[in-house]
Amino acid sequence: MKSLCLILLAAIPFFTFSQDNGTPAEFQLEKSETEAHLRFLASDELQGRRTGEMGNNIAARYIATQFEAFGLQTAPGLDGYFQPIAFEAVTPPRNASLSLNKTTYTQGDNLLILTGNADNLKTEAVFVNFGWVDKESGHDDYQGLDVKGKIVFSLPGTPDGQDPMSVFNSMKQKRKLAQEKGAVALIELYRLQFPWPFFRSFFDKENLSLAGEAGENSSKQDIVYGWVKEEKDGNVQQMQEGKKVKASLMSKGFTRRVVYSQNVIGIIEGIDPELRDEYLLLTAHYDHVGTGKNGGGPYTPQDSIFNGARDNGMGTVALISAAKALSIDRPRRSVIVLAVTGEELGLLGSKYYSEHPLIPLNKTIFNLNSDGAGYNDVSYVSVVGFGRTGTDALVEAGVNIFGMDVFPNPAPEQNLYDRSDNVSFASKGVPAIQFVPGTTGFDEAISKYYHQVTDNPDTIDYDYLHKFCQAFARTARLIANENGRPQWAKGDKYEKAGMELYGDE
Repeated sequence: MKSLCLILLAAIPFFTFSQDNGTPAEFQLEKSETEAHLRFLASDELQGRRTGEMGNNIAARYIATQFEAFGLQTAPGLDGYFQPIAFEAVTPPRNASLSLNKTTYTQGDNLLILTGNADNLKTEAVFVNFGWVDKESGHDDYQGLDVKGKIVFSLPGTPDGQDPMSVFNSMKQKRKLAQEKGAVALIELYRLQFPWPFFRSFFDKENLSLAGEAGENSSKQDIVYGWVKEEKDGNVQQMQEGKKVKASLMSKGFTRRVVYSQNVIGIIEGIDPELRDEYLLLTAHYDHVGTGKNGGGPYTPQDSIFNGARDNGMGTVALISAAKALSIDRPRRSVIVLAVTGEELGLLGSKYYSEHPLIPLNKTIFNLNSDGAGYNDVSYVSVVGFGRTGTDALVEAGVNIFGMDVFPNPAPEQNLYDRSDNVSFASKGVPAIQFVPGTTGFDEAISKYYHQVTDNPDTIDYDYLHKFCQAFARTARLIANENGRPQWAKGDKYEKAGMELYGDE
């Protein structure tokens, strides 16, 4: 078997840094280069690029090698192209049970304990509505309740949001609030729209979250936390009515450890003395879900690698391609090229950068993020966030010149804008859109490959990948060269954050 080192060297295309007749470099990107990048990043050897694992680190090294070859500058405060991030890896207990009066819930069946160990704990169950506290509004679901030493049960999400992202994003804070109030466990009631087996398979495995500063072990968060699929026994109704419900809990085998990954970042300095202190931020996540059980989907002994060619190999190759084109013909504004890790675990790499930016966010005028679940129409580039940032005409110009059209805001029911890395920056106020392979809706052509072992390099339309990468680079150039800055549309949910970030009236 060839050594991985030889494979890596063979996969790096030979780059020439010249251009003919003054044609912008994105028009000279070669199909062979974009194909070579994808075939390496989505190869079996990288084992699905799961954050914290070797394949993810090899992908990061490959991207950094490209940045170095293009002559990208390192970001302030870094010795190289890596922004290191400490993650906390937690493995749910293998054995757990919960009893409410005479009803028993069992781990892996109708119970999913995610964190914490408990040894035959006997106490009472208390219903705490959403289990949420907001000091600014004065909302406190624990007000008037004695939960010390008890197991608290809550509705999923928060009073302001019960959609999947609100539910997932609130988990850690709700666990923290329950512990601060003296509870020994928090159990959320499973009332989500997608099937319980899907939820259970997604979380019943090792999961990562951002660790504390300096990678400190956050043992103080070892409160027992999990979910139940309610039985129709009246126990929850009794809790809601304030009646006494006996509870017992056992949980064994929960573990935690610290693992490391990295964002990959390079800087291209702009050529306009008046605009070079403003930065366009280009992003794409390079991680995927790994192999086997971690992938969260069906697999076989013959194929257990979730290669992630579409999600997000294509976006990563588009980012590399833009880095090459913009480094050859530098635009007026400066450009941050950021490949983020941990997206599949909850947008963690982009969240980390947004909270630890290496270039101040108020100097970052726009985020062009490339991500996607796949494609079902190669005549389009889909744009999530179209109509929200004043960049529509520039995006259309960047796409149309390569013979494609823009499909605006596909699958609105999927809430795609808030499910990718662009939202990490939008929530801070940075105008942002998502540049997606041609998706007109979530149909069979998408689901056939999305987070499936079938999403491998041999299934990609490389002519389309080439044009997609060219269009991403061209769109980035047009936005970086524009006189005016992108602005949130009036009334947009992130407009207020933008005004605060940039000091606008």
